Amino acid sequence: MTSTIRTSVVPFVVEASGTGVAQHLVVQGDAGHEFDTDAYPAFGGKDEAPSPLFFALGSLTSCNQVTANLVAKDLGITLGKFTFRIQGDLDTAVLVKGVEGNSNFDTVTVEATVETDATGDAFEHFVSEVERRCPVTQLFVRSGTGFVNTWTRADLT
Repeated sequence: MTSTIRTSVVPFVVEASGTGVAQHLVVQGDAGHEFDTDAYPAFGGKDEAPSPLFFALGSLTSCNQVTANLVAKDLGITLGKFTFRIQGDLDTAVLVKGVEGNSNFDTVTVEATVETDATGDAFEHFVSEVERRCPVTQLFVRSGTGFVNTWTRADLT
């Protein structure tokens, strides 16, 4: 049997250390990116940095925008400014009290507006491709979380 080397696989590595619920994270690589996480006092933190849950939702907006630009390039679509509002509804009973159930978000709602020259079916195809190709979107969709993804087009300015 022959093995195929997959040159399209890129490892993303983050190293972290912390005390209590606070962490300092370092992205592996030459860029030197670092960030911190914490939690609300109700979860044992000091609220001195965003919660990992906010980072998860923030990564969803960012990954959608990156993916949208890749998809637009493939489809020959021009994009302008983006705005996002993402809401994750989390029942904290499993996380905080240890009750049985799923500790994931119940529902995540994405509301995106993008300036574009795509209209009608071309815009709908663009949106469906972004959802299909965005790795972070797929983490939420495939986790079983209720996922509402609403995109609105705006004229390019």
